Amino acid sequence: MATRAFIPLDEDHAPEAESDTERGIPIRSVTRAVAVLKAINRNGSLSMMQVAQASNVPYPTACRIVQTLIHEGLVEREPQRKFYRPTALVQTLSHGYQGDSALVDIARPHITALTERIGWPVTLTNQVGGTMVLRDSTHSLTTLTFNQYHPGYSIPILACAAGLVHLAFCPDEERDKTLGMLERFGDKDTQHMLQLARDGGLLATVRASGYAARGYNRFTRNPGKTSSIAVPVMVEGKIESALTVAFFAATIEVRKAVRELLEPLRECAAAIGRDMARSRSDAWAASIRPPLRQV
Repeated sequence: MATRAFIPLDEDHAPEAESDTERGIPIRSVTRAVAVLKAINRNGSLSMMQVAQASNVPYPTACRIVQTLIHEGLVEREPQRKFYRPTALVQTLSHGYQGDSALVDIARPHITALTERIGWPVTLTNQVGGTMVLRDSTHSLTTLTFNQYHPGYSIPILACAAGLVHLAFCPDEERDKTLGMLERFGDKDTQHMLQLARDGGLLATVRASGYAARGYNRFTRNPGKTSSIAVPVMVEGKIESALTVAFFAATIEVRKAVRELLEPLRECAAAIGRDMARSRSDAWAASIRPPLRQV
């Protein structure tokens, strides 16, 4: 039986309806497809079962999504086994993003020097939605790492030390907005961490101590093999980024790592913050300097 749909011809008499954006309701199928693509892109190559587990998507749904991504050219199956990996076409998804490279340019010599000093890899990350996205790292400069990580790699904000640092030091309004989004859309693990963040005093502890630590990091290319410590990069009293040092969980215990690595990490973050503030001050001064007169 056919149904009738009311199509208003006059906007003044159209029924008021709250948009999906205002309600904060995502399209579930799109959310799952993005989760699958992120899981494959993050890990490099996964079996179908691993795809489903890493993306927290039911196996039958993951299968359909992977086949769709293959059709779109974003994913391909390995020739010799039933594993799935991202294609070069994935890189085109970032071409529209125009990021400010000033932070990376300023931080690069500092994090390179820190890795030369302590041996362990250092990463620079920024918050994007419910994730912390890698801007730069020194994984390629040391042998004390399991994998190399490149700009764009993302980790759930509540699952990493950098994310806890960001939430602890960001403005209250931004924190409440991020936690509210995670509360609506997060899984069981997310809800547990949300409880700690909201009512368990976790973020207050991070703010008071000035750092966050995570043991046996889950969302890495080798889950459970590394631990990490993160501190904020502050510029003129506001958090600009998070600086993290990662180390083998089986080699050094977190408390010992804090004693040995926290102070050098803090010094590095402070140096980046000072250079960022100086750079912005110079840019502002240059913008208001009157042009030279032609003689």
